[in-house]
Amino acid sequence: GLAAGGAAAQNGYPAKPVRIIVQYQAGGSADALARLVGEGLSKRLGQPVLVENRSGAGGIIGTDYVAKSPPDGYTLLLTVPGPITANLALYKKLPYDPRTELRMVSDIARTRTVMAVHPSVPAKDFKELVAAIKAAPGKYAMGSWGPGTQPHQAQVFMDKAYGLQTVHVAYKGEAPMSVDLMGGVIQMTIGSVTTLQPQIAAGKLRAIAMAGPNRSKMLPDVPTFAEQGFKDDIYMVTAPTSLMAPTKTPDAIVERLGRDVAAVIKELEVQRRIEEMGAEPIGNTPAEATAAYKAFLPISLKLTQATGVTLD
Repeated sequence: GLAAGGAAAQNGYPAKPVRIIVQYQAGGSADALARLVGEGLSKRLGQPVLVENRSGAGGIIGTDYVAKSPPDGYTLLLTVPGPITANLALYKKLPYDPRTELRMVSDIARTRTVMAVHPSVPAKDFKELVAAIKAAPGKYAMGSWGPGTQPHQAQVFMDKAYGLQTVHVAYKGEAPMSVDLMGGVIQMTIGSVTTLQPQIAAGKLRAIAMAGPNRSKMLPDVPTFAEQGFKDDIYMVTAPTSLMAPTKTPDAIVERLGRDVAAVIKELEVQRRIEEMGAEPIGNTPAEATAAYKAFLPISLKLTQATGVTLD
């Protein structure tokens, strides 16, 4: 029965190269993580691990491709949170359902985000920022890397929770957003530590607060929102970049991949490279990654729905 099939699959696997599909173009942090993991995984599997970029439509194209791929362990997905969480609220008709068509192999790393402002903003911490915005209705613009993304969710939450009047400006990605933030076209954002840390270090931006439960190694002097007394979900959640497989991939193969990925991420050199990207290494088991996803999903959907945005 099933056990014998699993064992046979396990013994013969992998008999050919394994592909990791990334939903974005080469050069981004998801792509860099995929190549880093692929390199280590290849040594452990004794087969080449190829990274393939299938970008477009907010991650939908790459995600759908893996969801519909044969469940044999040869086509995996490296996904950022949006396509398997927020997209369920942003799009009425997704061609895939991550809850039923994909399963977790391991959470690779957690990308950290920080709230930053243009140096002209008269605020050193989050409480002062809220006060400054309150004193100038309609004068503050918050940039995001797209409608429904974390900074947009925060902007909507802040307006509702503190009675503010701010403007949301959506960009096609973090790079153009950070250019306008440094130029003072927009006054504030929440962005990845990877992108904003060099500009904060150079004094071109001022860091206000770290999102998530703890400080970042890359920005050790920046207190969290929670340390400043703001403990709402929007300020606490940090979601991981994860490795997934089609749902019907045999347990034996998923467990093997999970163990190998965890071993790769425990390597000191890999940890160092992940931290240099402004992220935090995880490398958990399929069961742990599944539990984390189930806990994060309802929070993400609630925050995304609150923006009132739909994209189709």
